[in-house]
This record gives sequence, structure tokens and C-alpha cells, in this order.
Amino acid sequence: MKGLHFRAWLNSVDYQTASSQLSLPLAADYRAINMNLEQLTTEGLHSDSLKLDEMSSLEIVELMNREDAKIAAAVGEVKSNIAAAVDCVTDCFRRGGRLIYMGAGTSGRLGVLDASECPPTFSTPPEMVRGLIAGGYQALTTAIEGAEDHWEAGAIDLRGLSVTARDVVMGIATSGRTPYVIGGLRYARSIGCATLAFACNRDSEVGREADIAIEVIVGPEILAGSTRLKSGTATKMVLNMLTTGAMIQLGKTYGNMMVDLRATNMKLRARACRLVKMICQVDETRAQEALQLANGETKTAILMLHLGVDAVLARKRLEDAGGRLKRALGN
Repeated sequence: MKGLHFRAWLNSVDYQTASSQLSLPLAADYRAINMNLEQLTTEGLHSDSLKLDEMSSLEIVELMNREDAKIAAAVGEVKSNIAAAVDCVTDCFRRGGRLIYMGAGTSGRLGVLDASECPPTFSTPPEMVRGLIAGGYQALTTAIEGAEDHWEAGAIDLRGLSVTARDVVMGIATSGRTPYVIGGLRYARSIGCATLAFACNRDSEVGREADIAIEVIVGPEILAGSTRLKSGTATKMVLNMLTTGAMIQLGKTYGNMMVDLRATNMKLRARACRLVKMICQVDETRAQEALQLANGETKTAILMLHLGVDAVLARKRLEDAGGRLKRALGN
């Protein structure tokens, strides 16, 4: 649903009807989601920033830098859950399923960002990783008031994508209690999807709705409640791990090289050429010729030069190797 029409939709939709159509209760537990924000770690007051408005620019930067240095360690505390989520997403992709992120505000924007970066990095179809944000795509740049407060919107947005049991749905809510995300996760579970959740509070509502909960406790923000800070950085780190890990498992890399990139601009075309030169030990002219014959497909061009075959045979070799370049090369 386009964000432009979201306000009108909120006013017109019959939530009772939508609820019954989705076979989900318009339950009191949604209305009873803990709204006492002072109990959330992400809403706490940071003891070192109580006089934030009296600090110099350098003091602010130093404080933020000290706090940011803690994020990686907090992510590391839940590395086993993140790895389990990577395996879950990898299995989903191998079944032909999709990864669908959903969130509100910063959480939703980061999900859309990660999804949008997969096609150029890994040559994946745009539908393979999708991002949903409460309020629709207008909410990427403009706040849509109240969008995250409607659990039905999460369920309806997922149904609009024709989600099936082959897909994985990941709810992102640093507070851990966003109704839009909870509604989406409940709908996903009701149709048999695997579910993941990310939060920055322990024992989160979203975590209890998911098969795998990733709860990264980064502590209070220096600007109380501004979860675009440490919580947002932690979110980005985890999403990076999730899709990058799954794509590596699918054979989208050769060693640590991005051999499945989609060369859609000058920088990426130059990178593809450099990779072909490096792996095949050829000059730029031969690398460019192979890439042109391979329609810009880096792995295909590498196999053509290495095996002395045409693009058709190189693609067949790749297909037989499950898309893994190292295996196709016989390494």
C-alpha cells in the first residue's frame, strides 16, 4: 500500500472485518501491550548524558563514540541466535522462499535499505528480500502518524505480498513492542512461516512471537529514547550479518570476493573487471571481452576464461555446481 493513501486507509478500514478475514483475533492482548515505556531499556536515562544540553560538541562526540564502541560486543552476546537466523534464511532461499523484513520508523527504513542493497551486491531478484515499513514507502522519508499502532496493517501488508509458508518474516522493533510488527509476526505464524525478531530489550513482545529472537541490549541512548542511535546501529549490523551470511552460504562469493555482483554502474563494472583479471590472471582487454560475452556475469566470465568454453557451457557448469564458483572451477 502506498504511504500516500495510508491515512485514508486507516480511516476507512474495518478492523473487525479485517481481523475475521485474517483468522486472527482483535484481541485484548494487543490493546494491553505494555505501554509503560519507562520499563524499557531503550527508554532509560543514560547516567553520563544527564547534562547533555550543557556539553560541548567535542564532549558530545566523545560520549557518542564511547557508547558506539559497546555495540559490537552487545551484538556478539547473541551471535548464536544470529547464526541460527542465518541458517533459517538460507534454508528459506534454497526452498525458493523470500525474506521479508517489517518494521516502523528507523527499524522499517533499515529493513528496506538492506533489502534494496541485495540485488546489486548479489544479483538477486528484487522480490527475494523485501522490506515493509509501517505507513508504506512514503514513510521512508516522511513520518506517517500512527502507522505503527495498527497490528492489522502488519497482517494486511504481508497478505498483500502473498506470503506463504515458504517465506521467512523478520520483525524489527528496537522497542520490542510495535503493534504493526507484532500483528505481522502473528499472521506469518498463522500461515506457517518461519519467524525472526529483532529488539533491543530483553523478553520482548516481538521476541515472544518469533521462532528465533535476536535481542541486542545496547543500553540507554545518550538522547533518551532516540533508538536511531545505538539501537539503529545494532540493527544495521545484525541485518548485514543476516543477508550477507545467507548469500555466502548460497555460493554468492568466491573466497571473500563479490563475484555475483550486478554491474549496473561504472564502479561495479570496474570491480567486475578487476575480479576477472585477478582470478583468471588475464589483462584488462581479455577480462572486458569475457564480461561482454557473458552479458556482464562475473562468474560466467571467469569460467569461460578458466575452462575455455562459451557462456552457455559456463552457465551450465555453474548450474551443476549449485552456483558455487569454487566448485565449478574444480577447486
